[in-house]
Amino acid sequence: MTPVGDDAATFKTLLLSYRLRADLTQEELSEGSGVSVRAISDMERGVAKSPQRRTVEALARPLRLSPDELAQLQQAGKAGRARPLAELPCPAVLPSDLDDLTGHETDLEILRELAARSRRSAGVAVLSGPPGTGKTSLAVRTAHDLAGQFPDGQVFLKLRGMSAEPAGPADLLHLVLRSVGVDAVRIPPGLDDRVNLCRSILHDRAVLFVLDDAADEAQVRPLLVGGPRCLTLVTSRQMLVGLEGPQRLNLTELTPDDAVALLTAIVGPGRVAREPAAAAEVAELCGRLPLAIRIAGNRLASRPAWPLSRLVEQLRDQGRRLTTLTAGDLSVRSVFDLSYRQLTPSAARVFRLLALNPSADFSPGAASALTEAADEDEAALFLEELADASLLQSTALDGRYQFHDLLRVFATERLAQEESRADVDAARARLEDWLGETATAAGNYFQPSVDLTTAPVPTRSFADHVGAGRWLAAEQQGWSAAARRAAGRGRHQQVLDLAESMHWYSELGGTADLWEELFTLARDSALAIGSKRDEAVHANYLAWVQTTLKGQNEAAIRTAGQALAAAVAAGDAREQGWARLYTLTVAVRTGALPVSGELFDEVIRLFDEAGYQYGSIVARSVRATYWHTNGRFADAAAELEECLAFFRQPVAGTRTPTDDISVAYLLMRSTRTLASLGSVELALSRCEEALRVFQDYGATMGQARALATAGELVTRLGDPAKAHERFAEALELYERTGMGRAQVEVLTAMADLSDQLGAHSVAQEERQRALSRSEQAGAAPGDALPPKKTANRVTAS
Repeated sequence: MTPVGDDAATFKTLLLSYRLRADLTQEELSEGSGVSVRAISDMERGVAKSPQRRTVEALARPLRLSPDELAQLQQAGKAGRARPLAELPCPAVLPSDLDDLTGHETDLEILRELAARSRRSAGVAVLSGPPGTGKTSLAVRTAHDLAGQFPDGQVFLKLRGMSAEPAGPADLLHLVLRSVGVDAVRIPPGLDDRVNLCRSILHDRAVLFVLDDAADEAQVRPLLVGGPRCLTLVTSRQMLVGLEGPQRLNLTELTPDDAVALLTAIVGPGRVAREPAAAAEVAELCGRLPLAIRIAGNRLASRPAWPLSRLVEQLRDQGRRLTTLTAGDLSVRSVFDLSYRQLTPSAARVFRLLALNPSADFSPGAASALTEAADEDEAALFLEELADASLLQSTALDGRYQFHDLLRVFATERLAQEESRADVDAARARLEDWLGETATAAGNYFQPSVDLTTAPVPTRSFADHVGAGRWLAAEQQGWSAAARRAAGRGRHQQVLDLAESMHWYSELGGTADLWEELFTLARDSALAIGSKRDEAVHANYLAWVQTTLKGQNEAAIRTAGQALAAAVAAGDAREQGWARLYTLTVAVRTGALPVSGELFDEVIRLFDEAGYQYGSIVARSVRATYWHTNGRFADAAAELEECLAFFRQPVAGTRTPTDDISVAYLLMRSTRTLASLGSVELALSRCEEALRVFQDYGATMGQARALATAGELVTRLGDPAKAHERFAEALELYERTGMGRAQVEVLTAMADLSDQLGAHSVAQEERQRALSRSEQAGAAPGDALPPKKTANRVTAS
C-alpha cells in the first residue's frame, strides 16, 4: 500500500499508511522502535511534522520499509524542517476587550508612546497595582488598540502568578514557539535553548506579548525574548522591582468621576441620573476599585428594580461589605485572598495587625509596636514585602504606607479570624503606648528654652525639632486617638504628660478641634486623679483654645475662672497668673469685663512671685495691647520693644523653635501699634518678618495670622487687589486649622475689598460664606464679623 496524490509527500500520511500496512498498533510500533506512543501520535496527527532523522530510522525497522520508502519518509520529514521562518504563522490570541474600560486614558497614552519607541528598541511595560485595579483589562485593551502596529501577531500568556504552581518559563516559551508555528519536535528541551530560539525567530518580527499575572522576576526574565520591533506588557500584583529598565505603571483606584463613569456604563445613565449622590457613594464605598465597582454594577444591573440607595445601605456595613461585593464567580475578597496567601507568615501577621492602626497611614515604628518582636528595621522589611505585593501603597511621605480602603476591610476580617482577642488587645495597647510616648517625646522639642530642665530625648523616629514636627503632623490622627483611649482606660497620667508636652507645639500645628479635645481630656484626667495643679494647667490651656482659636469668649472666661480656682487651691502663683491673664485677654478683646492697669500689675506680680520671667513678659505684651486700645500708642510701642528685646536676647544652651515663635508673635503685636503711629510700612515689614519665621517652622496658625494682618496693612497702603490675595491665603490656612471665627473675619474683609474692586457678585458670595461660617462657629445671627482681635497670645501659653 503506497500513498499517492498530494498527500504522498506529507509525513503524517506516509507514517500512518506504513503502520497500517505493517498491521501495528501505535503501542506495538513504540515497543519495536523505542519511540514514545505520545510522539508517534503527534506525528500521525500532524502536531509533530518534522521528526529528527534518527527518529525516522528507528521507525523504519518495525515498519519493514524498503530503502526507497525510507528515503521518501525522510524526505517528507526534512521538508517540514526546512520551512523558512518567514513563513511562520502570525498568531492573534487575545481575550475579548471590555467595552466599558474607564479611567485609563493617561496610561493608554503612555503605552502607545512606548509602542512607538519599540520600533527602534524592544519595549517592556510592567503594569502593577493592588488586586482589582484593572491591570489585565488595561493590557488587553492596549493590545487590541495596538494590534495594527504588530502585524506579526499578538500573544497572550497566563502566567498564573497567584496560583500554588505558577507556570514555568520553559513551558511558557514552548507555548510561544508553538504559537508562532514551530513544530513541537523542533523545540529544544532546555530553557536557554528555547530562549535563544525565540530570540532568533522574533529578532525581525513585530509581535506584541501580554504576560498576564506574573509571579516574580525569575518567571518573567526568560520570557522577555522580543526583538527591537516587539512590545511586552507584563501584569503583576508584585512590583517586579528587580526588572531593569521597563516602563512602570502603578495602577491605583479610579478618580471619583471615572469611578462614577464606570458604574454608569454598567447600570445605565438613567439610574445614575436619578440618584447621583447614591452613585457617588457606591463608588466611594467600593474604594473606587474597578473590580469592586464592576461587581457592584453587575449586582445592580441584575436587579433593575433596586434603587442604588439599597446597595449603599448594604455597603455601609463594613462587616458585610466584602460579602456584598460578590457577584457570581467575581469576588473582591477572593482576589485579595490570593495575594494574602502568597505572603510569608510574618508579613501576613503585620498586614492584619495594621488594621488596628487608627491613622490613614503608618510608619515602620507603628508596625514594630504592633508586632512587638520586630524592631523598626525588620518591620520596614515587612512593609516593603507588603508594598511589593501591592497590599500596601507607599505615600507621598517617605517611609510611610497606607491601605486601600477595601484592603483595610479585608485586613480587619483576617485579624478577627486569625488573632485571639487577647492578642488583639495586647497589640492595640502596645501601639497606643508607643504613639503616646513618642508624641510626648516629640512635643518636648518645642518647649521654650526657659522651661527646659532636661534636653529632649531623640527616638528612632526623630532626632531634632524638624523631625519631631514632621512626626507629630504625620501621626496626628494616631496619637490623638491614643490619648482618647488612654483616658478611657484610666491612664490619666499618660494623658496629662502628653497634653503638657503639646502645650507649646499647639501654636505650630494641629487644629482648633484637636487642641480643644486634648486639653479637655487632660483637664478631666486631672479632675479624675484630684490634682488641682494639673486641673489649673490644662484648664488654662483649654481657655487659650477657646478664646484664641475658637472665638468662644464666654466659655473661655468660665474656663479661666475654673483654672484660677484650682490654681488658688493648689497655691500655684504661676497658674494663677495665666488664668488671670487669659481672662484679661478676653476682656481687652471684647470689652466683656472691666479692665485696668492694676489688674495687669497683679498678673505680673504673680509671675514674679513664681520666678517666671517669661510669663511676666507675656503679661506686659498683653498690657501693651490694652494701652493700644486706650490710645496710648507710644507707651504700647515702648513696652513691646522691651518685650522684644527679652525674647531676642541670646539664650544659654539651645534656642528652641518656641523662642523664635515668641519673637514672631511679638512682632505681630507691634504691627498694629506701629500702624497707629503712622509707620504702616515699618509695620508691614515686621509682619513679613514674622511670616518668614512662621513659615520656617511650619507654624500654620501663625502664618494665617500674619497673612491676615498683612492684608489689613496692605489695605491701608491702598492696594486692595494685593490685600485680597493676602486675605485669601490666610483663609486657606484658617480653614486647614479649623479656626472658624477667624475665617469669618477674613471673609468679611475680602468682601469689602471685592466691592472696592468692583467685583460685587464675588463680594456677595464672600459675605454669604462669612455668614455661614459665623453660624457654624456659634455666633449670633447677623454677627458676621466679630469684634477686631486686639490681643493674641504671644506663644502657645
